[in-house]
Amino acid sequence: MEITFHGAAQTVTGSQHLVQVNGAKLLLDCGLFQGSRQETYYRNQHFMYDPHSVQTLVLSHAHTDHAGNIPNLVKKGFSGPILTTPASRNLANFMILDSARIQENDAEFVNKRKLKNGEPPIEPLYGTEDAEAALRLFEDRDYAKPFDVAPGVTAQFYEAGHILGSAITVLDIKEGLRKIRLAFSGDLGRKNMPILRDPTPIADVDYLIMESTYGNRLHKSPDEAHTQLRRVMREAVERGGKVIIPSFAVGRAQELIYSLQQLIRNRDIPSIPIYVDSPLAVNITKVFGKHKELYDTGALRALKEDDDGNLFTAPGLTYVGSADESKALNDRKDPMVIISASGMCETGRILHHLRNNIENPRNTILIVSWQAPNTLGRRLVEKEPRVKIFGETFNLKAQVEVINGFSAHADQTGLLEWALALKGRLKKVFLVHGEPEPANALAEKLREGGIRDVHYPGLHESVAL
Repeated sequence: MEITFHGAAQTVTGSQHLVQVNGAKLLLDCGLFQGSRQETYYRNQHFMYDPHSVQTLVLSHAHTDHAGNIPNLVKKGFSGPILTTPASRNLANFMILDSARIQENDAEFVNKRKLKNGEPPIEPLYGTEDAEAALRLFEDRDYAKPFDVAPGVTAQFYEAGHILGSAITVLDIKEGLRKIRLAFSGDLGRKNMPILRDPTPIADVDYLIMESTYGNRLHKSPDEAHTQLRRVMREAVERGGKVIIPSFAVGRAQELIYSLQQLIRNRDIPSIPIYVDSPLAVNITKVFGKHKELYDTGALRALKEDDDGNLFTAPGLTYVGSADESKALNDRKDPMVIISASGMCETGRILHHLRNNIENPRNTILIVSWQAPNTLGRRLVEKEPRVKIFGETFNLKAQVEVINGFSAHADQTGLLEWALALKGRLKKVFLVHGEPEPANALAEKLREGGIRDVHYPGLHESVAL
């Protein structure tokens, strides 16, 4: 049995782990690398194995860095089942098609410049037809119910608590006379976060592939994040400015809507208009409304108290549809909140809102998500005095606030608590989905906790079990 780490290896994005066992190939996730366009285009374009040879893809959740390269895999020959939870499949229906449109638009943008320079055009990584072909391969699998994925291999999903439908994957493998239990954390969520249930503890695991995004960081508690959000909102209203929030369309947007409505309902902040300006976020929020069975007890309680039985509708909350409606927000001068994608400020309507609001010191840019290196979002976090948007340079005069407490990833304490519960039988941990500093810090803490064999694999590294 062999595992090859083809993505999220010594970096965060591009999750893609190939398991070879009993003559079969099983892929855990197939995500996009994100960051510099030139570097990531090549990485995303080329697979280091033949997609035809993969029997099954098991998907932990619908985020782009875990699912976003599936259409390219299908385009290049993969035709097996894509197994995931029902909520993840419903999210992927929107997210993968949205990603395809972004790929097509990016290629069109680059080719305009290439045409001027007399250079040959590039093809999009994949298009809408490839995305539609990929979505036809998706199949639902429920939590905590075993299902076959390869000869001698069964899998089960458990709640990961990261986003709606996210799953920890446990593989029970029979290889000759050997029995092996391999777990893949996917992205592990946090306890006591709004809306979603906590990650499920698992047991009796031999090998663990585990994320390490925040392996060196302790998050503020959800209550502290709530308090910080209240402060930011009050100060923004006092300045008479707008609050521009770049947000992932899945999970973070819904959590922000929920938290802001709580603050308004409890009169902790003035009743300020909230605009969700992301077609994808609007569709994703509808999916959240369809999967109430995945809510935690607090969200279910709030649901009972809500007049219309929907956590994501309220007076003063507007879901923006057309591009004209989006542009009209830039003509408004009154205080408001604009939640828009993409979360790392690389594409989407958020770029227009940043361009129109970044040079006004009354405004606030509120960052509530991890920002990959070489993205506009990371440059805003680092408060670079001048940034480029649509190729034009702007002075950063708006206030920049960062709230890390909204993170949907477990921090060092959460990761350790979850992993150390497995240490009795656990033989080895492979740390993925983390930059070197957090991953190495987490590895040291795991060793101190009694898990001696911790490895941080390199990109395309293979390990025999």
